[in-house]
Amino acid sequence: MIPQKVKEVLKKQHYAIVGKHSAVQVCRWTKKSLRNEGVCYKEKFYGIKSHLCCQMTPSVMWCPNRCLHCWRAIELTIGDKLEGDIDSPKEIIDGCIEAQKKLLLGFKKLPTSKGHRVSKADMKKWEEAQEPMQFAISLSGEPTGYDKIGELIKELRRRGKTSFLVSNGLYPEKLEELKNKNQLPTQLYISVNTPNKKLYDKFHRSSMKDAWKKLNKSLTLMRNLGCRTAPKGVPRDISKGMSTRGIFRMNLVKDLNMIEPENYAELIKKANPMFVEIKGFMSVGFARERIGYDKMPYHKDIVDFANEILKFLPEYKFLDEKKESRVVLLGKNREDMRIRESEI
Repeated sequence: MIPQKVKEVLKKQHYAIVGKHSAVQVCRWTKKSLRNEGVCYKEKFYGIKSHLCCQMTPSVMWCPNRCLHCWRAIELTIGDKLEGDIDSPKEIIDGCIEAQKKLLLGFKKLPTSKGHRVSKADMKKWEEAQEPMQFAISLSGEPTGYDKIGELIKELRRRGKTSFLVSNGLYPEKLEELKNKNQLPTQLYISVNTPNKKLYDKFHRSSMKDAWKKLNKSLTLMRNLGCRTAPKGVPRDISKGMSTRGIFRMNLVKDLNMIEPENYAELIKKANPMFVEIKGFMSVGFARERIGYDKMPYHKDIVDFANEILKFLPEYKFLDEKKESRVVLLGKNREDMRIRESEI
């Protein structure tokens, strides 16, 4: 399903291909955590463990958008949506775990004739990392283009794992299906990188008709997905339906989409998310060929723009930041940040 030429490109970027259309790549923060050199902002904000995170995608080269800032080789995109004979959720999850184990082998201390191979990794963390407990369903491609994404999320919940699903919002019917079938992720991200349709078309270069309209429909759906089905401290009855934590995600590029904070605020109001993540663009992967390092905003730029947006959002406040990742978190309540056991 993935052409050999594309596989070679992905392998050079340290992706491990899983099955017919999925992939895993070990995040640098997972590696840092294993060496006790720091953790991802997701751990700082939400409490998930970086060394237990599996960064994966069920649709590595399928997406209707050709975003300027994407690290993926968008020029090699296979299609808008996965079609044909697709792998089952169980095959994908098991395959991703096994692939991640192989990718982490280099961190293990191994006996040699002179003692042990040197490793800076914390072996306790390495042992724990053999069974990842958090799946970041993003990495590359559009995951809701995988028809069984809901079953994959439900299987992760069954195994006691959290899931963060990052979507471009162009398949609102799939998000609605996730709600109706009780297949919502722990956190649902919708990426919104422009404040108006004109810039959206220029920035995302979507092949889908009415892409801006579909994105806005997804934002309206987010408002109605709900955040929890049980009060704090009360175990959730899954039979009554899964809930999700809605995240409005922004990726900002200097001199391109850091404009019209009032219009971003209107889109945030439409979605009414639990949190807003505002992150600076990083010129990595194939994005370096489209947007240079000079377009990477400094952390101060992100903080300043976030404060401009907050002027139009009286219900939200500045909750946290991580300078190394050039990201800030906005929300209504600091107490809601940590994911609780009852939400898994």
